[in-house]
Amino acid sequence: MRKALILLAIGASAPAIAQTAAMTVSPTADNVLHAGTAVQLEIREALTTEHKAMHVGQSVQMDVLQPVMLNGQVVIPGGSRAVGEIMTVRNKGMWGKSGGFTGRVSYVEANGRQIKLNGSFTDRGETGTGGVVAAVAFLPVAGFFVTGTSAHLPAGTHVTAFVAEEIAIDFAQPAAATAAEPQGSAGPQNAAK
Repeated sequence: MRKALILLAIGASAPAIAQTAAMTVSPTADNVLHAGTAVQLEIREALTTEHKAMHVGQSVQMDVLQPVMLNGQVVIPGGSRAVGEIMTVRNKGMWGKSGGFTGRVSYVEANGRQIKLNGSFTDRGETGTGGVVAAVAFLPVAGFFVTGTSAHLPAGTHVTAFVAEEIAIDFAQPAAATAAEPQGSAGPQNAAK
């Protein structure tokens, strides 16, 4: 009796399953790079607010440290180029103000395509508050000349970013084996003629 009920339940839900399968458009439904997939990056050049050289909108070049895999295949190769952008900059200043900046990761280039990423990086120098307090205790105007330090991220700093959107991946099929030579090709028989 129990087997009959299970069979009936399966039989009753079969049209719904078939309908769902018919609605699936892509045969590569399992080949989706999901939003939130981590991508390990490395900043190529040193970033600093020293000498007021940094500006908002400045491009930041990065490299992918480790390949991103999907179903045993490489989707984003190691060494791929990633790009970020400086979003805010504050230079060090008087009264102990430290320098600082924030940046965001924009995208990575992989297999001729830009894949949007989310991620950020930031640094802030040390404030000179202690020096300001000490200077003001002796001479009130002296605190004006005490500055904090500049922000600085060295080249090679690691940043973790995340894929920002669901991306269907169409893996290339392996190349077909070379076809056998046709009968009329130059061979020993044709060479004798």
